[in-house]
Amino acid sequence: MKPENLIRKLLLTMVCIAPALNGIANAAATEDPAKYPSKAIRFIVPFPPGGGNDTIARLVGQQMAAAFGQQVAIDNRPGAAGALGAQIAAAAPADGYTIFLAGVGSHGLNPNLSKKPLYDPVRDFDAISLIASAPLLVVVHPSLPAKSVKDLVALAKAKPGAINYASNGTGGSSHMAVELFDMMAGTKMAHIPYKGLAPALTELMSGEVQVMFSSAVAMMPQVKAGRLRAIAMTGSKRSAAIPDIPTVAESGLKGYETGSWYGVAAPAGTPKYAIDKLSVEIIRITKSPQITNKLVEEAVIPVGSTPAEFSVYIKSEIARWGKVIKQAKIEPT
Repeated sequence: MKPENLIRKLLLTMVCIAPALNGIANAAATEDPAKYPSKAIRFIVPFPPGGGNDTIARLVGQQMAAAFGQQVAIDNRPGAAGALGAQIAAAAPADGYTIFLAGVGSHGLNPNLSKKPLYDPVRDFDAISLIASAPLLVVVHPSLPAKSVKDLVALAKAKPGAINYASNGTGGSSHMAVELFDMMAGTKMAHIPYKGLAPALTELMSGEVQVMFSSAVAMMPQVKAGRLRAIAMTGSKRSAAIPDIPTVAESGLKGYETGSWYGVAAPAGTPKYAIDKLSVEIIRITKSPQITNKLVEEAVIPVGSTPAEFSVYIKSEIARWGKVIKQAKIEPT
């Protein structure tokens, strides 16, 4: 085929498909806001089924489906500490029918740990609501003679690098919680990363590693069985589920606070009527007695913020973790 004929054919094809592309792009604009949502909503969760993130998403998603009369389909897209799912969500149509379970990994840590981020958590997403926060539990193997944060700090200072701590992966909330602890306490513990919580917990209980900062839901059964010792929580206040365990801050490391968090965001440019309706419903769900009680039982703190409040929070998390990562001399990859 001659070059001029090929060009003419390509131009004709573009002219033919342009109306269809425009129709897709303007689909959200033609929808009646009063009837939103009029079809199923895709809820992307950047972690596998069965974990804490997935549990929160399904809990909220079920309540949203009941309120809207439309299916809320959980779409698990694990990989790269939340970055894979975030990239997929950022590229999805901004029509109100794709939402994303944002967390400290996808919207706080990953942007600071990648030399060439594949998405921007501020530019590429519209904040909807912060559902809840979840402080971590500080646990030690019984062989380590530390019954408090002060004991742990003293032991770590006496033998820098001799105490090993486990995490469920480099750059995750468990890892960064200890980096922040080391930075504020003036200690240096040795990081041993694992591919997930299960192998990390197995090695911790065997005594191969001595310390871990992780989910209270995962750790408390082992604490109750005497396989691990809990010495503190990483939140700003004690957990109502386990009130006898003090916070790191009240145990001597003033100002220390960290943990996981769960929020909902949407691709940037999602219609305001969709953002508003979703946020109002998520806030209602989060603050309902039924959901509040379930979250508290899991040592999770309900929040339920507005889009504006959540947007400010995301920016503050990016800045905070950027500072910690820089001071810890963790090189982005």
